[in-house]
Amino acid sequence: MVCANTPVSGPFPVDRGFKREEAATRPWMPTFTDLSRAAFCPRQLYYARRDGDDGPPETARARQRLAFEYASLREASDARLRAEPIDLAPSDYRTALDRLAGRDDWSALCEPRSTHVALEGKDCHGRVHKLIDTADGVVPTLVSPGSPPEHGVWEPQQVRAVAAAKALSWERGESVPRALVEYPAHAVVRTVRLTTRAKATYRRALRAVRALDGPPPRLRDTSKCRACDFRTQCGVRTRSMRSLLGL
Repeated sequence: MVCANTPVSGPFPVDRGFKREEAATRPWMPTFTDLSRAAFCPRQLYYARRDGDDGPPETARARQRLAFEYASLREASDARLRAEPIDLAPSDYRTALDRLAGRDDWSALCEPRSTHVALEGKDCHGRVHKLIDTADGVVPTLVSPGSPPEHGVWEPQQVRAVAAAKALSWERGESVPRALVEYPAHAVVRTVRLTTRAKATYRRALRAVRALDGPPPRLRDTSKCRACDFRTQCGVRTRSMRSLLGL
């Protein structure tokens, strides 16, 4: 299941930390970040390209680093867990990690074959946080500093995950049927399978990126607009703002 209406500054902050590194390799080819932004809002992608992007704050990076410390966090004291940027009480977080440890790929998540890997596919390129060995072969993993939806992943993350799996498949010349999205602040890992619907959503985002030439139409008063980092430049007015101004 994929959740589409996702605030960029809320549960799903775009993983902007890869943006500059992605753009340096193949500037004429869309990046994973471009595709996830286009899935969220093509107009946001336009402003991100025009104005640049300095990447995520250190608080987001600190949350992402938790994905590389699962084993030690599972044994950590309450005092240490309270000091970490997690979104659960220590006992609940430890329970979530114990549940995560029941996955077949637990060891691979804790000890990936490689980290922060650049991938270049036929249609897009970018970086993934991990490549892990599984019974299905090598699987790309993306780490989100945000919160997971109740089920599945947020749609922009699904698009990014599909892009990563397709790029890895192109590089290795073999099928990569899935990717993972990790939410380490909640000790949750979700699987993104390359279903017909998921690939169609990816292709829509790819078409949107390729067609971008000037600012696309504004969205109308959605939670996306209220949470977007570019709402001032965009000029979108939310219903609450119009009410406040008496318009």
